[in-house]
Amino acid sequence: MTPSVISTFAGCGGSSLGYRMAGYREVLAVEWDDNAVNTFRLNFDVPVYHGDIGKLTVKECLSLASLEKGSLDVLDGSPPCQGFSTAGRRNVEDPRSGLYRQYIRLLKGLKPKVFVMENVSGMVKGVMKLMFVQILKELKAAGYRVKVRRLNAKYYGVPQSRERMIFIGVRKDLGIEPSHPKGQTKPIPVCDAIGDLGNTMDASIDHIWTDESPEGKNHKNWYKAVRARQGELIRGQQKRGIWNKPASTLVTSGPMGPLVGNVGAHPLFTRTYSLLEYKRLASFPDGFKFSGDWGLGFDRIGNSVPPKMMQAIAEHIKNNILR
Repeated sequence: MTPSVISTFAGCGGSSLGYRMAGYREVLAVEWDDNAVNTFRLNFDVPVYHGDIGKLTVKECLSLASLEKGSLDVLDGSPPCQGFSTAGRRNVEDPRSGLYRQYIRLLKGLKPKVFVMENVSGMVKGVMKLMFVQILKELKAAGYRVKVRRLNAKYYGVPQSRERMIFIGVRKDLGIEPSHPKGQTKPIPVCDAIGDLGNTMDASIDHIWTDESPEGKNHKNWYKAVRARQGELIRGQQKRGIWNKPASTLVTSGPMGPLVGNVGAHPLFTRTYSLLEYKRLASFPDGFKFSGDWGLGFDRIGNSVPPKMMQAIAEHIKNNILR
């Protein structure tokens, strides 16, 4: 039987893609951001609760998903992590850090067989350790055996180094211990993911920084010519990637936009990564569509769980727990 999943804090659908590739049936997605919802609807035929998760009752959730209490296979969720993240100002009082309680509220009401909760590795560092312990305590108190591991996406078919804390819980009455998938692949370097694209940017910005072209050249040779430049800053703040290593963690574009914001710079060319390159480095398919201004795509990807990483987690749960 095809396992069912509800995705909370679904974003544009990074986790949803992973579950779909693993053979799950998504019965409901929960997301409040307008652009994220519009993007999700461009790529999925799944019911969406578009609004504040705090206002979604358990009864309404079950109704929208056409489920009964206890029948859901997996409740998935990636509560916003800005308060935990080491990439910005870490603030235990950040109201977004408390949204995990809405996830736990639905967990208690829906009583799924398994839950998966993802968050940044920064939640186990410094002052955030206390909140991590509290979250773990509350998840166990909801009636679940719980294990948490720090996994890196680069070992699960994603050409990006992205560490995340993955909580997996199994309802106690099932008598099954939760577990995590072992690493499945060697790290995939940037060159293998985007090397065939050359220096062609997306059509909307193909006039930006095309001062070099590798057409007709072997990448192993022209890699040597630019090796010394890799890792340096361009335009004052954007750091170049490394051609023969996985990309560093992809982030949102920031308030200045992708061309001058946080988006990483291409290892070889004097420009940022294109949106197509960003999709590949995050393991999104080339044909994945984004709604609105092209720059918003970087934000959607930066806030997403890499699909192939979630596929590995979902397949492990299906084959080792739900079976």
